[in-house]
Amino acid sequence: MSFLRPSALYASFLVTFASFRWMPCQSWGFLRWPGLEGFLRLLVMVLLWSMFSEIRCITSSSMFPTLRVHDRVIIEKASYYIKSPAVRDIVTFQDPTQKHGDKEQIVFIKRIVAKAGDLVQVDDGWLYVNGIAQKEDFIAEPPTYKSNLTYVPEGHVYVLGDNRNNSYDSHVWGPLPVKNIVGRSVMCCFRPSES
Repeated sequence: MSFLRPSALYASFLVTFASFRWMPCQSWGFLRWPGLEGFLRLLVMVLLWSMFSEIRCITSSSMFPTLRVHDRVIIEKASYYIKSPAVRDIVTFQDPTQKHGDKEQIVFIKRIVAKAGDLVQVDDGWLYVNGIAQKEDFIAEPPTYKSNLTYVPEGHVYVLGDNRNNSYDSHVWGPLPVKNIVGRSVMCCFRPSES
């Protein structure tokens, strides 16, 4: 009697108990090691994952309450090769004030609130884009600062943190060049417990 082939006892067991007749496997061969082909598929998946996405840890409260300190978010880096960044996308980007000679790359995460061609201003606790007050139910509290009317030039976006009063963003250093964007936040994949 072969271990990989059903025996007469096994076959009579299947005939006797109708609930086991649905089993698609007639042998234990499906439990084999995937072999070279399976290994190559896994290798390709890992390489694609590392090229087009990454997991980042949130280190500041500038995006609170949307993202909390120590949250882990999945960042995908491929979509902005196909389409332009959209308003309300949460993006990671290289610090636009960082000098090119610095060895350590500083990366921020903020929300896009305006795109190229828009006029942006913060006044009386409201964000105005093209003179229209924006309804933002995702911010921690209304901003207490005021900013001058700013034109967002071509190839730039305007980014602000959801925790407006505790965020180093475009209201400090101006519009962000699109070339500095690393990727778009897709989802929060881990949120530590509140213990």
